[in-house]
Amino acid sequence: MHRPPRAFEEAEFAARCAAAQAAMQQAGVAATLLTSEAEIRYFTGFMTQFWQSPTRPWFVVMPLSGKPIAVIPSIGAPLMRQGYVGDIISWASPDEDDDGITLVADVIRQHVSKDAALGMLMGRETAVRMPLADLFALQKILGMPLRDMPLRDMTAAIQKIRMVKSPAEQAKLRYICGIVADVFEHVPEWLRPGMPLDACFRRFKMDALERGVDDVSYLVGAAGAGGYDDIIAPPTSTPVAAGDVVMFDTGCVWDGYFSDFDRNFSIGPPSQQAADAHKTLFDATEAALAMLRPGITAADLFTTMDKILRPGGSAGGDAGRDDVGRYGHGLGIQLTETPSHTAWDRTEITAGMALTIEPSISYGNGFVMVAEENLLVHDDHIELLSRRAPRDLPVI
Repeated sequence: MHRPPRAFEEAEFAARCAAAQAAMQQAGVAATLLTSEAEIRYFTGFMTQFWQSPTRPWFVVMPLSGKPIAVIPSIGAPLMRQGYVGDIISWASPDEDDDGITLVADVIRQHVSKDAALGMLMGRETAVRMPLADLFALQKILGMPLRDMPLRDMTAAIQKIRMVKSPAEQAKLRYICGIVADVFEHVPEWLRPGMPLDACFRRFKMDALERGVDDVSYLVGAAGAGGYDDIIAPPTSTPVAAGDVVMFDTGCVWDGYFSDFDRNFSIGPPSQQAADAHKTLFDATEAALAMLRPGITAADLFTTMDKILRPGGSAGGDAGRDDVGRYGHGLGIQLTETPSHTAWDRTEITAGMALTIEPSISYGNGFVMVAEENLLVHDDHIELLSRRAPRDLPVI
């Protein structure tokens, strides 16, 4: 498996910023303020685990032309200088009275004249990463959002750019998913009855790290006799037993890009209901893969899978509704990205998107089963990044 180079060429970031600036021009936005990890990393390359600390705020201002401007705590300046940025303005953070707010306000005012608009991300799957009191203070300084400096929502434009992966991004996704496919392929070699579930999780993580992932940022799963009813809980120390259905769902990372797929296993022969549920999930995934092409929508994917998963509609008779809410999503520098495969998401699928197909089904006495695959959309074909799960529930 070919290992791509780490990081990106400067031209990659220049193209991303140019696309954002073209969208800003069209929207009448003079500058866009970015505060969250994903957007700052996407446009500058600033990648650090220091985001896990909530102490310090980080700001990047995207002007209408030129490189982004970083307004960041001084502890991050050496790393930010390696990224795609112009000016770096820093301060000693945390500060008792003014944690960068006056500095970022000054930068914004340099690029956004009176009555011009400032862009921010305000929509679904975004967040403003600063204390609410600081946001109020920034609004007061700038006269936002209605008086001196109107605010414009740049969520749709930025997410549209991020959804289409460049060849360099695709190579990273291909690599991390290939490693994780190997990890799953070797699970039957070590998973045995009597192993505590938390020990199984540790074994999975160690195998993934030894095979070359940078981090196992996300690992959830479950095990239970005949099936499981929770897909997001941390593991318990209960031993895995004959008759259990075991599921691992992982988001592993290489050079900042995620895999996100799961696999189900049966310890000994499964019940007929569990076996049938696994086959139904496979069939729903096959149907989605068969119709997936540029030009359809995320809602089309949902409808195609839902017809197989719940041919009679939901228990309440309201077809198109689902307890989980969606059957997959986008994938990239975040574990989950837009779009969402829901009944209401009309996002058009285009070449270059990285997606998950993630149908789920309820069966038996309150059991749920989930299956997930990762893929890239090309103009004339679909490329599986994960190694396709079999139709029959694997037996250990």
